[in-house]
Amino acid sequence: MILGPKKLLQLVKTKKLVENLDKRELTTPEGAGFDIRLGEIHKIVGGVAFLGVTHRETPKIKAVAKYDAKKLTSYKIKPGEFVLFSSLETFNIPLNLTVNFKPRTTTFRSGLIIRTGNVAPGYHGKVTFACHNAGPIPVTLELGCRFAHAQFYEVRGGGTQYKGQWQGGRVTTKRREKQI
Repeated sequence: MILGPKKLLQLVKTKKLVENLDKRELTTPEGAGFDIRLGEIHKIVGGVAFLGVTHRETPKIKAVAKYDAKKLTSYKIKPGEFVLFSSLETFNIPLNLTVNFKPRTTTFRSGLIIRTGNVAPGYHGKVTFACHNAGPIPVTLELGCRFAHAQFYEVRGGGTQYKGQWQGGRVTTKRREKQI
């Protein structure tokens, strides 16, 4: 079952379900969840990627744009370019909820493909998204823009605590590491 804005706003107040939400989301959320804003953009700059049975390593990244409430910042994603986004919002997911994301329609209407994983019960931190400009034109994004919609689902019977190393919202590994 998808939780509606009334229940979500109650959980924001009592459990800090999502921190750093935009005023718009706190007063007049749209749809069946919260819109998520662009906080940082990262580019893959080298290293290796390794997905093994017991170990993982992700490529080196470089932050190329970061939200600043005092200064309007934008970034242009060229056709074919691949970047990683970090949310402005921080999630604190209880064991009875999980979160899935959908792109806002203006995101894909502009040629951008947004991907992310499920946010598991017990996860705390910002969320990372992949973004690929599959369209024929550059797309300029202002940091702080709404680009995805978070929908919160009840996990009947309770979930188990997220144990992964991505807890806290990091975007990449520092070296090859053993999986938990």
